Amino acid sequence: MNVQFSAARRMPARAEVIAHGLTLEDFEGGEDLPTELGRDDLGRLGFEGKAGQVQVVPCGGRLLAAVGLGSATEISTNVLRRSAANLARAVRKRRSVALDLASVAARNGGPAEADGVAAVVEGVELALYRFDYRSSGGARQGDRLGRATMVGSTAAGIRAAMERGSAVADGVILARDLVNEPGGSLTAPKFANRVRRMARDRGLAVKVLDEAAIRRARLGGLLGVNRGSTQPPRFVELTYSPPGRAKGTLAFVGKGLTFDAGGLSIKTGQGMMDMKMDMGGAAAVVGAMSVLPAIDPACRVRAYLPMTDNMLGGDATRPGDVLTIRNGKTIEVLNTDAEGRLVLADALSLASEGKPDGVIDLATLTGACMVALGPRIAGLMGRGDGFLKQVEAASSRTGERVWRLPLPDDYRHMVDSPVADMKNIGGPHGGAITAGLILGEFVAEGIDWAHLDIAGPAFTDSDDAEVVRGGTGFGVRLLVDLASSFTA
Repeated sequence: MNVQFSAARRMPARAEVIAHGLTLEDFEGGEDLPTELGRDDLGRLGFEGKAGQVQVVPCGGRLLAAVGLGSATEISTNVLRRSAANLARAVRKRRSVALDLASVAARNGGPAEADGVAAVVEGVELALYRFDYRSSGGARQGDRLGRATMVGSTAAGIRAAMERGSAVADGVILARDLVNEPGGSLTAPKFANRVRRMARDRGLAVKVLDEAAIRRARLGGLLGVNRGSTQPPRFVELTYSPPGRAKGTLAFVGKGLTFDAGGLSIKTGQGMMDMKMDMGGAAAVVGAMSVLPAIDPACRVRAYLPMTDNMLGGDATRPGDVLTIRNGKTIEVLNTDAEGRLVLADALSLASEGKPDGVIDLATLTGACMVALGPRIAGLMGRGDGFLKQVEAASSRTGERVWRLPLPDDYRHMVDSPVADMKNIGGPHGGAITAGLILGEFVAEGIDWAHLDIAGPAFTDSDDAEVVRGGTGFGVRLLVDLASSFTA
């Protein structure tokens, strides 16, 4: 946590920035505006009270900020998160800010104040995130904002809400740091070591399989993808156990391709420029697991993380090779750049052996999903309608958007192989769906399963509210919310 948060009943006298949340109704009516903020003056500057708008004006040696919250009937935690993020961007070089966003939202029938406070904390922290290797300073040099006071937020539970928001933000930042680390630095062994240190710091149980243990475990997909690399693979398992008796068990599975050159089916130079992000699914799982001990969900959560890069060494897997996965099924590899489903097949097989009540996997899996849904929405597939609805509800609460895609049985023939149980690619159409159908072969019958194709939202080339250029940490908030609200 880089910003120190506190709560106060009234605006503190020494804050450099005083920020007032304004609904559309407040702004248009005018009578409820703070006396320092003139409606006509703000209107001339283009402020209308729309959600996410921020207008900063000087006043008596400090700054006043009007922060739009949109219509009072539509204020959500996502609106508060994004509005707080835009405020943080606008005043990032100031030392302190006092803001009343969560309390204004609660008074207008919006989210409960504690939920609003947590969202505001997340927005402020995440908008200030920076990662770089510049010689002139550290990753966050120049972000001077160090204190934020939640004005009007003094009800019971506000301190816990601030701590929860900070814990979630820290989890997202951990995921972003992992995704943004270059593939030549974050190799599979180094990735596993970082996860091991995090687990020990947080009190999570951790198990790391080296290459010999991976062979004994018969993880043929992971070994096949790793054949072209000089870096050995790793497979990491994490376990969070709640205090008292667990109310169900969830399994989180994350694709951990630390760099994807495409193997012998090599990507273009343009196509591999951002491929350090191909472990975004595993990063999101690691970030979410790091948060769980701080918020104590009632369910048990186990995580399964296959880690390798996909390179072009002399013994790399060839098109036409057949791999045997942990559960005994075989896959004919026709395109070595469709490697994520191979390592996930092993992980999903292992996850199924633990007989969880639900499995969710996250993977930067297909460009086809980006074609279908664009860069900001993840594709959701799976089975078990009740479980998928829980994932959708978590998505709605956290603002990490998903859209459900079908997994039609009559598409299964598209991945039929003449020599194996299946091939690793389908035809030229429906690539996200055929990838999902392959993954479904490795989730045991009777287990609810959700697959999130996060190829679009895991990485971005521009800033937007709490999202910062580079790795986004997409999925951390959703997974934490799912674990907190899960019902078996």
